[in-house]
Amino acid sequence: MALEEFQTSKPLTMGVELELQLVSLSDFDLTASSPDLLHLLSRKPFPGNVTPEITESMIEINSDVHTNHTELVAQLQVIRDTLVTAGEQLNIGICGGGTHPFQKWSDRRIFSKPRFKEVSELYGYLAKQFTIFGQHVHIGCASGDDALFLLHSLSRYVPHFIALSSSSPYVQGNDTLFNSARLNSVFAFPMSGRAPFTQSWHTFEHEYFAKMEHTGVIKSMKDFYWDIRPKPEFGTIELRVCDTPLTVERAAALAVYLQSLCAYLLERREAAPEEDDYLVYNYNRFQACRFGLDGTVVHPKTYESLSLREDILTTLRKMEPYGAQLGATAGLQHLVQVTHEGSDAHYLRQQFDASGSVEGVVDAAIHRFRGR
Repeated sequence: MALEEFQTSKPLTMGVELELQLVSLSDFDLTASSPDLLHLLSRKPFPGNVTPEITESMIEINSDVHTNHTELVAQLQVIRDTLVTAGEQLNIGICGGGTHPFQKWSDRRIFSKPRFKEVSELYGYLAKQFTIFGQHVHIGCASGDDALFLLHSLSRYVPHFIALSSSSPYVQGNDTLFNSARLNSVFAFPMSGRAPFTQSWHTFEHEYFAKMEHTGVIKSMKDFYWDIRPKPEFGTIELRVCDTPLTVERAAALAVYLQSLCAYLLERREAAPEEDDYLVYNYNRFQACRFGLDGTVVHPKTYESLSLREDILTTLRKMEPYGAQLGATAGLQHLVQVTHEGSDAHYLRQQFDASGSVEGVVDAAIHRFRGR
């Protein structure tokens, strides 16, 4: 199967995907309720889109295509309210967070869909362990060449999004000491990590993708679990490193931060991306996952060590004029507040300290998602 032609889309438009947890309100464990929830939602008007995910304890919601923060956050809030109302009818809680704090992967059920069954047969227990929850952000690109330029230029900022979205400190009932433990599960898949360093869509399509397809290892772009990947059928790049935040407001803020960065990078004011930029990529990624905003990263051009928190704040200040042009100012201000006050991972640890249990952590996440 040949790679799809890269569809031109309006530059800097954006869309958000959120994978959400379905939780029993009796014991706060995950519950295999997605078939019932999706059936109920199919009878209701639903803004955007809602689809099953690989196990029955999760769903994915998709926003429409938006150009500014106000539109995006308004739709995500309507989607959230629709989900919360449906969940109350079924006596289930819905929440964000990159991992469920104490669920057992062996208890999960694969959703009855051909692709999910195929993935399960190929990856074995890893498929059930993939009951983790992320936010994906799509940004429209004028061409495949622009998409690859942005993909590689954004590699320097991947730790920002990991740290700002981090919401997965607990796994199997224990504090992992990571702020984003979720990405460790993604790394278990063979086609994860960074995309290959190709700078033209022609090269990517006819040399890299064609060769990979010929090996039989991959059949389509869906088989790549890269941190950022091009989506030719949409005409976008897709950032995939974020944990699902605890609120839709934070999800919208992360999306407009990416939108603003892309607007800035497309002006070609920074040095062009190079293969050597990836020398520090895995180290920086680890620092953001492990220590969150308290991490230290290495600049890929100068090799200077930087406080991740200060680097984010410096970049957010640089994005202010772009945010003003794009209607993203409120979202960027939200992230400044996060950088000062702490991420969702910090909040979840506070809730554990207050409640003394991982069940209390889930209860707090449910209430936070409701916006109450």
